[in-house]
Amino acid sequence: MDQKNFSDVEMVWQPTEDSAAEMKAFKKLIESKYNVKLRDFWDLHKWSVEHLPEFYAELWNIAGIIYSKNFEQVIDLNIPMEDSPLWFEGARLNLAENLLKFRDDHVALISAGEDSETKRTTYAEMYEEATLYGAAFQKFGLKKGDIVACYLSNRREAVFAMLGAVSIGAIFTGALPQLGAEAVINRLKQVKPKILFTIDRFKYDNMEIEMLTKVKKIADGISCLQKVVIVPSKEDSKFNDISKIQKSCFLEEFLEMAKEPDGTVPPLIFEQVSFSHPVYISYTSGTSGLPKPLISCFGVLLTTARDFGTYGKPNREVVWLSISPVGWASWNMYTNMLFIGCTLVLFEGHPYFLSPTFLWDMIDELKISHLFLTPSILDDLEKKGYIPTEKHSLNSLQVFTSSGAVVRPQNIDFCRKLKKGLRIFAMYGCAEVMGPSMWHDPSLPIYKCEVPAASLGIDIQCLDEKGKSVIGEPGEIVIVKPVPFLALGLWGDEDRSVFKEKYFSKFPGVFAVGDTGIINPITKGFIICGRSDATLKARGCRFGSSEIYNVVNKFPEVYDSLCVSQFSKSLVERAVLFVKMEDGYSFSDEIVNKIRVAIGNELTVRHIPEVILETKDIPCNINGKKVEIIVKKIINNMPYNPESVINPQCLQSFCNIPELQGFDE
Repeated sequence: MDQKNFSDVEMVWQPTEDSAAEMKAFKKLIESKYNVKLRDFWDLHKWSVEHLPEFYAELWNIAGIIYSKNFEQVIDLNIPMEDSPLWFEGARLNLAENLLKFRDDHVALISAGEDSETKRTTYAEMYEEATLYGAAFQKFGLKKGDIVACYLSNRREAVFAMLGAVSIGAIFTGALPQLGAEAVINRLKQVKPKILFTIDRFKYDNMEIEMLTKVKKIADGISCLQKVVIVPSKEDSKFNDISKIQKSCFLEEFLEMAKEPDGTVPPLIFEQVSFSHPVYISYTSGTSGLPKPLISCFGVLLTTARDFGTYGKPNREVVWLSISPVGWASWNMYTNMLFIGCTLVLFEGHPYFLSPTFLWDMIDELKISHLFLTPSILDDLEKKGYIPTEKHSLNSLQVFTSSGAVVRPQNIDFCRKLKKGLRIFAMYGCAEVMGPSMWHDPSLPIYKCEVPAASLGIDIQCLDEKGKSVIGEPGEIVIVKPVPFLALGLWGDEDRSVFKEKYFSKFPGVFAVGDTGIINPITKGFIICGRSDATLKARGCRFGSSEIYNVVNKFPEVYDSLCVSQFSKSLVERAVLFVKMEDGYSFSDEIVNKIRVAIGNELTVRHIPEVILETKDIPCNINGKKVEIIVKKIINNMPYNPESVINPQCLQSFCNIPELQGFDE
């Protein structure tokens, strides 16, 4: 964006006195308690990042964190950020106790799906289920620090299993159910779970996903598993033969362990742990080597209270649609919304294209108020003409947000046509920072395609290649001060060397994941430009190139491969795969089709590169590592420096490729 265009950005939503009320009340509290004068949100944000201990202490108190022992110190800011200074030292608490603080008849979960009946679970019923799961885990012998894994479609049983596990101080992790067995093994074998929750089959985008064959391979491939618990998708699924799956049983049999001889279930006991005790393990996208296991702690409660509550207060009228199964960081974020007492719609499957009106029918039927859709989904809805009809009121729908890739002007225009007065905005976050890093405060206007602001308590800047903070020009998005919801580190990385190298090496002392953005000097909003590293975000799916290599390089016909992103002028991203063939083999449509099928089976259909081409050689540096970033720059017509490449003569083969020209939608 040219400097002269910054002031031309269109405002798509304007705040009101009512929408700004919560911010003003919180600002007034800070002014009174700390004897400061704050004019607006921007002053409040500046105060929050300059007074981190005070801000997070206030958020802790307002949010109503449940604990058995309060903290003695919020944080020691003398400890460098890369050394992971401890937050809320001295506090003793339990995540499940906080997520289960509401135990009434308000609906907590609405379970729906492509081929399942809609079920409602109240907060009281959810507490009973968590009690049952927790008791079964204890009878099984699970203890604090053990790991429970999930390879399950988006169902309420995953929520119950998580609540039961963390109630006793265990750690919860998972892999997407669409992933192939090898991809799941690669993730879970790093953390050595004792129990795996899974399912026999489910339906996704009208496709039948059979799971038991993959589950058998996983059970055979992870020797540390002591139990595989299978959730039956249908009543007659209980008659499936699971005898060949090691140490397996159906869910009902596992939960029977919870009961005492007289049929009663012991009360739920919440193991009290420190604030920095691991609760979740998620996984990086795997840009180099295997996806790495990220450790998250109790900070998820604070980001939930801040961004999804109303300045820490409950928000019980909100109904969020979630299609994220365990394995997406968004599942953790959605599930933690139980802390604010709202209702989650857990949809098993892919609801957007089942019929031209399925999504809009569901919004009206289930009274969904908050909707998150990736830009790729918005593109497809618009192209297909799947829009609301006259019969749809969409009265419940209030907030429409998008992320996961670059949000483009046409995405916002499409959303604005759906219903007048919708609060439509882009957001920004990543698995490493569990929850949004940039969000919309309702006291601020929303400008087209901009993320309105960094969230309170997060000091975000854009740095140029020399590490200088820049405004009005592209820079790498970084967090320059500690936040309590930043990943604690990587599982198994005891000295934190891998974690530091991955996130703190480019700009010492500053956390960076490799995304590029521009701060608008007029609006102060963020324009997300895309990735500056080897992570791809094609079709709204973020993944690492190494995941593709793990599949493609198994082919005997393939010598090596390289996968990078290409962007159109309107910032649509697609994955391009280059394949170097083994001597004696020819590149053909047949090998291309075999590669596509294998990637779809082992990963997901969204991982399949849109373009697959042959290359005679692959550029490497002196250490033999593929130089992906240079190829990415070449095919995106960006300047590049070939000095690090030991075989620079091959770079010309990536220039002016006819199949890559004209990507200009």
